Amino acid sequence: MTDERQTSRKARTSKRKHRRGLRLIELWVPDVRSQEFAAEAHRQSLAIAQGEFEAEDQAFIDSISEWPVR
Repeated sequence: MTDERQTSRKARTSKRKHRRGLRLIELWVPDVRSQEFAAEAHRQSLAIAQGEFEAEDQAFIDSISEWPVR
């Protein structure tokens, strides 16, 4: 597909979504594939695991991680 056809297709899709009351937003999020992210996540998980309230912290995480079954 050529760039011009892609641009036209994107424009049509955008207009259609706008008519449906939707708006495009862009978000910058951490790159979970990076070594820096992995190192920081590991550091934080160790801090929680070794903390005074580890059991309570884990219970909280478990409680918000359980999705209701429909």
